[in-house]
This record gives sequence, C-alpha cells and structure tokens, in this order.
Amino acid sequence: MFRLAHFSDIHLGPLPRISYRQLISKRITGYINWHRRRRIKLDNGIIDRLTDDMVAAAPDHIALTGDLVNLALDSEIEMARLWLEGLGEPDRISVVPGNHDAYVPGALDKACRAWGPWMRGDGHNGPIDRHSFPYMRVRGPVALIGISSARATAPFLASGYFQEEQAERTAAFLKEAGERSLFRVIMIHHPPIRGATSPHKRLLGISRFKKMLKAYGAELVLHGHTHLATVHWLDGLEGSVPVVGVAAAGQSHGSRKPAGHYNLFEIVGAPGAWQVRLTRRGSNGKSPEICELSSQLLVSGDRIPA
Repeated sequence: MFRLAHFSDIHLGPLPRISYRQLISKRITGYINWHRRRRIKLDNGIIDRLTDDMVAAAPDHIALTGDLVNLALDSEIEMARLWLEGLGEPDRISVVPGNHDAYVPGALDKACRAWGPWMRGDGHNGPIDRHSFPYMRVRGPVALIGISSARATAPFLASGYFQEEQAERTAAFLKEAGERSLFRVIMIHHPPIRGATSPHKRLLGISRFKKMLKAYGAELVLHGHTHLATVHWLDGLEGSVPVVGVAAAGQSHGSRKPAGHYNLFEIVGAPGAWQVRLTRRGSNGKSPEICELSSQLLVSGDRIPA
C-alpha cells in the first residue's frame, strides 16, 4: 500500500511589512483583501496541527498543490522555503505553484528558484523556473506529475492556464508512466472542471486537459484553489478518473468555506484494478484536535458515489 497525503492553499501568514512601492501593482487589491477578509478567515494554528497530524500518519509522499503565499513578496517566498524545509525532505514532498505564488510578473520564477528542490523532476539537474513544468517523479508504484497553471494576471483575476506545450509534455509523461504500469497522479492548482469556480478564477485550457486525459489516461487528479472538499470525475482512456479538491489548509472555522483539512489516499492494486481510499482529516469545529472527517472508496475506472 502507498499512502499519499495532499493539501493545498496554505497562504502562510501573517503578511510581512510591505512598502508603498510594492503596493504599486496588483498587490494593492490583495493587500486590501487580506486586511478585510483573508487575515480573519485564515488560521496558522490549524496549519501546524494539520501538518503535525500528517507527519504522524507517515505518508510515503506529500503533494502540495499551490498557494503557499499571499502576495508573492520576496520575504513571503523565503518564509515558505523555510517552512518547506521544516515540513520534510524535498524528495518526499512534491509542490506545484498556485496563482498567489505568481501574483505579479516575475514572482513565479522567484518562487521556483526558492522552492526548486520540491519541484524538481527525476533526472532534472538544471535550474527550476516556469518552463520546468510539467515534471515527473516516480515513488514506488506512483508517478507524480506536476503541472503549473500559475501565471500573473490582471487585478481581480485569478485564472489559470494550461497551454499546448505543457499538454504535450504532460501527455508524454502519462504515456511513459502508463507503459511502466504506474499509478499516475496529476497535480495542478486550478480545477480542470467546468463550473468548479467563478469565471474570473477558472482554468483556461480545460478542453485541452480533458482531451489529454481521454487520450492518455490517469488514475487520480489533485487540485486546490476552490478551498472546497470535492470529488468530480473526468473521462480517461479506460474509464473515469477521480478529480479531488481539498479545503484551504489555513482556513479557520466560522466562514462559508470548510475549515482546513488534508486528504490521505491509500493506494493498492495494479493497472486495471487500482483501488484508492480517500480519507479527509481536519478539525470538526467541536475540538481543536485533528480527526477523521470522512472516508470513501475511489476506484479508477468506475464511479463510486460518496
């Protein structure tokens, strides 16, 4: 059995000091949003409790699907690097960036340089930047394929992009991993599902993603961005593929979005007969302790109701 933990949307806080010069950009809207809403709804304490519980669960690997920071300030990116170092060794944690990690032009490359060890595909020895995606890491029977949907956008937009070049390279990884009889996990920040989020936050290139999945297949897709615990299904090469979202890891109680949790997947079987149990762990609002919130069986190729 292979145990894979998944969490997303850390939004590490609080915000560091920020100069007026740094606010002359899209950051001004994010700064206002932080002080009006996000700083109230996010809780760094729950992040600590979740990660402690996650480490105690002893997963074989951890997938983190973006939005480690808020405004992609240099000091935030460095703080996130130090936080990742505390979480675990780079070869046991795979990261893809989110829209907040690419908040303004130039930020994504800075984040990739800082977090490169956690974004480095097997056999890649060069520097990590926006062109390093997708990447693939093989751990036991699992192939983790990291896609970047992150890109700097205009104010009031949080959309993601999945373009042709990345689709072609992802397809090659899916084909290779399939030929090696591996359980293929795609990691992406934005959900590749129509209607999963509002138009200004959607993924551009969903049709391209769905076409790729239909042609080459995968066993599991993980995403963040919506701050919701969801399971959708997309058509793959040999059946339906579960697409699983997770609440923001730093989300506190008392808002319309669910409090932070993480997903734990237990993967067993072989090609054509994979079975996956999804367990969500977090705070139930009655106690600060982390506990099991739900559990369900996902079978690649079949649709199993929650």
